[in-house]
Amino acid sequence: MRRLVAALAAAVALGVGLTACGESDPVAGTTTGETREITHAMGTTKVPAEPKRVVVLDTDKIDTALSLGVTPVGAATASAARSWPTYFGEDKLAGIKEVGVLTEPDLEAINALKPDLILGSKFRQEKFYDELAAIAPTVFTEKVGITWKENFLLDGNALGKEQQAKDLLAAYETRAREFGAKLGDAASRKVSIVRFMPTEIRVYGPDSFSGIVIGDTGLGRPERQLLTGKEDRRMDRVSPERIGEVDGDVIFVTAYGEKAAAEQAKVTGGTLWKGLSAVKAGKAHVVSDEIWMTGIGVGAANKILDDLEKYLSA
Repeated sequence: MRRLVAALAAAVALGVGLTACGESDPVAGTTTGETREITHAMGTTKVPAEPKRVVVLDTDKIDTALSLGVTPVGAATASAARSWPTYFGEDKLAGIKEVGVLTEPDLEAINALKPDLILGSKFRQEKFYDELAAIAPTVFTEKVGITWKENFLLDGNALGKEQQAKDLLAAYETRAREFGAKLGDAASRKVSIVRFMPTEIRVYGPDSFSGIVIGDTGLGRPERQLLTGKEDRRMDRVSPERIGEVDGDVIFVTAYGEKAAAEQAKVTGGTLWKGLSAVKAGKAHVVSDEIWMTGIGVGAANKILDDLEKYLSA
């Protein structure tokens, strides 16, 4: 299959060369007309000034495209959840074709969509870059999560929506600050973020996507989740026996996929969980994993603010 895909990609690349030499009928999906140069994690790439057929290979890029009014023709899915951000509404997702999962994009399916721009992530898809770039102009961001704002602006630029992206990000940051200011005592409220995975339980720190959003409001975090002194301050793991470590003034809980949801039900039904001060006070709230964890864009960030307003404003 990989050989077949490589052959297809090579054929598209050959088509680009023929077009450049004056072929009258350009290959569908290749870059024609006005272009712009985008510098990204894999180098510099010429992209269409106004891309029309965009394929996105990470969840943050679905959020970005839809936030900027661009509906991708194809998108990869998160493997365990296998869904796209439903918080945009099913009507926005109806025409998108699935092109594999984040770590294994389906190159043949991507090629069949004849994209004129592919947005991906070096962190997840570096080994596929050359094959993707042979299909269409491909722009990769470097990391995920911690650089979500920079990624949003880079992808927005690649989509030809640079100013709109800047405006949306500024509006989100203003909203976050104003919300925190309205609380008055934001820093004294310790917000715990807990995620159930299929094989482990995680707490999320200040460098995670949801942790950054919490930080933008000025809300505090439990000492355990500041991850002080750790090289990676995105997340840490806790065992079911040490679930007492996830306590805070308020706890937001998510689960990644059905197996994780079953583990969540098991742990939160136990006496250790029920003994947490936030749980006893009725301040443990189950929220959407696709918003708090996999959205990683300005659309999801605003949805997190919606949850904070719902549960903390009262």
